Amino acid sequence: MNLHALRLFHVIASTGSVTRASELLNISQPAITAQIKKFEKELLLTLLKPQGRGIALTDAGEELAILAKRLFAVEQQIEQFVQDYRHGTNGCIRLAATYLPAYFLIPTWIAKFKQQYEQVEMMITTTNSSDALKLLLNVDVDIAIYGGLPEEYQETIQTEELFQDELWFVVAPTHRYANQQVSLPDMMKEPFVMREEGSSTRERLFSLCRTYNSSAPTISLQFNGLHEAITAVIAGYGANFVSSLVVREYVKRGELCRVYVEGIHLTNTIAICTRKNESLSASTMNLIQMIRQNPYRHSF
Repeated sequence: MNLHALRLFHVIASTGSVTRASELLNISQPAITAQIKKFEKELLLTLLKPQGRGIALTDAGEELAILAKRLFAVEQQIEQFVQDYRHGTNGCIRLAATYLPAYFLIPTWIAKFKQQYEQVEMMITTTNSSDALKLLLNVDVDIAIYGGLPEEYQETIQTEELFQDELWFVVAPTHRYANQQVSLPDMMKEPFVMREEGSSTRERLFSLCRTYNSSAPTISLQFNGLHEAITAVIAGYGANFVSSLVVREYVKRGELCRVYVEGIHLTNTIAICTRKNESLSASTMNLIQMIRQNPYRHSF
C-alpha cells in the first residue's frame, strides 16, 4: 500500500477539501488529485465522489478514513515516544544499589528525579556490594550505586566518585570502650555484629586486620540488613564497623558511641558504577546528572 497516498487521503478526509489539503501539504491540487486517482486504482475502490462544487467520501472512503485516522494517530504516538526516549523523559532505568546508598541516599535522589521525569520507570535492586557488581557486569542493571571502590573490576567497570564518608567503630553507650581510644588488637577481641559476606564494610574490616597484621575479628552475629545489625549493637551486644552515614544520628542522640582505634582513619567511597565503553540511555544519563548535582556531603 502506498502510505504517502494514504496520508494524502487522510488529510483530505480530515479537512473535507482537496484545496485545504493542498495548502496544508504544500502540494498542488492537480498533483494530489492525480495521486488519489492512482491510489483508488491500486485499491480497486472509489474513495471520493463529487458533491456540488466539492467532494465527499464514499462509503468505502468513510471506512478507510477511520482506519487511516487510527494509523496516523499511532504514528504520532511513536514519534512522541521516540522524542521522549531520546530526551530521557521516557524509558526504564534498572539500578542496583548497595545497602548504604539504597537506604540513605537513593530515596531522596529518586523522589527528586521523578518530580521531573515522572514517566521514567525505575527498577531498583538492593543487594550487597559483590552482587551489585555482578548484576552490572551481567547487564541485568544499567548502573550501580556502590559503597566502596570495586578495584577488582577496574578493566570492565567505570567508577565515578560522588563523595566519601568515614568508617567508624561503634558500640553501645554502656560498653567499656565507648568514647575510648584503644588499639586495633584490643578492638578485634570484641565480638562483632556485621552484615553478610559480600558486604564491602565487612571486607574492609578484614582487610584492615590483614594490613596491620592483627587477628581477624570474630563475627558473632550476622545479619542481611544494616538496621538489624545496628539495632543489636544498640541493644548492648558487640561492636560494629560501619559507615558514619549510617550511624551519625545514633551517635548524636547518644544511642551509640564511637570507639577511636589508634592510628586508624578509613573512608568509604560512594560511587556511580557503569560498564566501561558502553553508552547509556538518555534517561539514565539524566539520573546520573541529577545525582551529580545533589550528592550528600558532610564535613568530617
